[in-house]
Parts: sequence; C-alpha cells; structure tokens
Amino acid sequence: MPVLIPPLALADRRVLRVAVLSLARSEHRRHVPPVLHVGVPGGPQTTIADDPAWDHGLRTEVVGAVLRARRDPPWVWLTRSGPMSLQDPDVAWLGPTVAAAAERGTDVAFVVVTRHGWTDPRSGLRQEWRRIRQR
Repeated sequence: MPVLIPPLALADRRVLRVAVLSLARSEHRRHVPPVLHVGVPGGPQTTIADDPAWDHGLRTEVVGAVLRARRDPPWVWLTRSGPMSLQDPDVAWLGPTVAAAAERGTDVAFVVVTRHGWTDPRSGLRQEWRRIRQR
C-alpha cells in the first residue's frame, strides 16, 4: 500500500483505528517510547524498539529483514507519545522504511500512531479522536 490519500477505504480506516485503540488500551504511561510495528494492527506483527544510537543504514537493514520475512506487503506504523505533528522518531524511521521497501520492490504504508490518532507523514492524511473507545 502506498502513501495514504483520501478517500481512505473503510477497511483501511478500521485497521488504523485498531492500531490507535490498541495503543490507547495497552499503554498507560505518560511517555510511550517509540516502537516500530510491521504487520497488521490487531493481528500478527513484529515490533522493533527504537534505539536512538541506530543510524539510517542500520534501521534500513532491520526493517528490510522484517519485510523479507513477510510475504504480503504489511502495514508499518510507529507508536509513540506526543503531538500528531512530525517528530524526530518519525523522520528517523520513515526514510529507512521507504528505502527498505524500495529494496524489496514493494511500497508499504507508513503511519505514526499516538493515543489520540494516526497520521501519514508523507501525505499529511490524519484521523484524531478525543477519546477513542471500543465499539
């Protein structure tokens, strides 16, 4: 899946809502450390804890290894705390994710997820909730 553009399909909106809801329900700390997820929100996924000491090349290798292990083009999302605006961890993982996907010959969706919503840093498409709840 490439860059998210409106109108977003209902199935994709539901998947992203699951990612936000999962973070909101599982993390109760004030500061959520950045974690990269590869897979399907609410389904099988691989998580990679962020290490600020990693450079672009190492992050590309890590994401590339996870993408090679998957058969389908997965979702890639970064969970973190803070505002929905672009932050350092978003930039640190976006470039390596795009590079690893290009090396594999696929295009993945990359979104940033917080407790209050999600955003695609490439297109600016976003969805926010004041209080997200299980339906």
